[in-house]
Amino acid sequence: MKPSPLRDQVYEILRSIPAGKVGTYGQLARLVGRPKAARAIGMFMSTNSDAPRTPCHRVVAANGRLTGYSAGNGISTKKELLLKEGVIFKGEKVDLKQSLWQPSI
Repeated sequence: MKPSPLRDQVYEILRSIPAGKVGTYGQLARLVGRPKAARAIGMFMSTNSDAPRTPCHRVVAANGRLTGYSAGNGISTKKELLLKEGVIFKGEKVDLKQSLWQPSI
């Protein structure tokens, strides 16, 4: 895969999300100074070849919904990983009031 400074920046920030917390695609886009790039962030997650060091399973939609995940059995695997890490769910969505990562950046 061709090097991308933006992707590298996103992955670096993603690595700072601790177990038990999640970030959103939009949140990551804002943190890299590209607030309208949430879809690009999603593409970076789908092409992540550095898992688990770069924990793309910790990125969810703005409403807490779990979206695409290519490892294991997809979304169900993503949910299992998040539950093991202590992420709180309300039904099928992450409870963002309790589990949204608050960066110190």
